[in-house]
Amino acid sequence: MKIVTWNVNSVNVRKNLLLKLIKDYKPEIICLQETKVVNSSFPQRVFEELGYNCYLNGIPSYNGVAILSIPKAKNFKVYDYCKRNDGRHIEIDVCGLKVHSIYVPAGGDEPNEESNPKFKHKMEFVKKLSLLSKKLKSERLVFCGDLNIAPYEDDVWSHSQLKNVVSHTELERNALLKVLNSGDLFDPIRKFINPPDNVYTWWSYRSPNYSVNNRGRRLDHIWASNNLSKRVHSAKILETFRSDFKPSDHVPVFVEIDSPK
Repeated sequence: MKIVTWNVNSVNVRKNLLLKLIKDYKPEIICLQETKVVNSSFPQRVFEELGYNCYLNGIPSYNGVAILSIPKAKNFKVYDYCKRNDGRHIEIDVCGLKVHSIYVPAGGDEPNEESNPKFKHKMEFVKKLSLLSKKLKSERLVFCGDLNIAPYEDDVWSHSQLKNVVSHTELERNALLKVLNSGDLFDPIRKFINPPDNVYTWWSYRSPNYSVNNRGRRLDHIWASNNLSKRVHSAKILETFRSDFKPSDHVPVFVEIDSPK
């Protein structure tokens, strides 16, 4: 099966691009972030007509996560471990897998927990995520989402220029890799794609032509538990979606995996 993660930056604005993704790649599971709608305003019927079951956790105007799954989930869980009810993390049990759609807080502009409440929230969120991954490490996990951190030096266009910029500071990178390691997870993108091939998944809207200077960052990730490593066949970053009409600043990422059941 194909599992996709995508920060769509408004599901209603990006609905046609989602339909294009479904038509061209036929994923069985799609994890979305930044849906930016309450559940009642999600275009659920459109996707149900294409065979998807919709699992939603939306709030007004911003954030919001969803999972579209052709196989029906056995369980659906909403996580709110920072007690903010801010629509950032859901899980479904499907086909023998625990699939998560996660939207880590961006963290604001200043990488300082004492002076920047947004950055403090981000670090607290990632610490909770690390505890969860450790708790679930014996399960068959797929962590998907906009994790808002580029963990490796070559996950950004310039490590030297971004090492003190939020999303690529040493504090954030170490915290995110702790999620990976404490949950005994592996990173299929780094297994199947490595620099000098392009691994970026986000390019700022401020760049008039993103592909010319290619100042990107890898903020979107799909991680799978090591007990699934032999079942993961490929991983791709669908960069062409960044140049479509009315694109998100993020692009879809997908893996192909044999489900345990």
